[in-house]
Amino acid sequence: MTKTVTTRYDVAEHLGTPEEMAAYLEACLEEADGDAAFIAKALGDIARAKGMSQVARDAGLSRESLYKALSGDRSPSFDTILKVIGALGLKLHAEAGHG
Repeated sequence: MTKTVTTRYDVAEHLGTPEEMAAYLEACLEEADGDAAFIAKALGDIARAKGMSQVARDAGLSRESLYKALSGDRSPSFDTILKVIGALGLKLHAEAGHG
């Protein structure tokens, strides 16, 4: 019997284009159900795909604080979320809800 070697799935390896990054964030926003830490973790995945050091520089944050803010262990401030979204080259938009 042969052994199957598995590796941990890392979504960041599959976020190569701005469109993929935006689609991933959109899907996570829909699934989050108000969980800000979940959104922070999704932004962390995108930041890793783009390069954490560059995103930290563009957001005006240290690399360490960016990792902490986007770890998913806590909810970062909305100010931090907005800085990171801008540094990722993404835009936050709103639309009318249904119901």
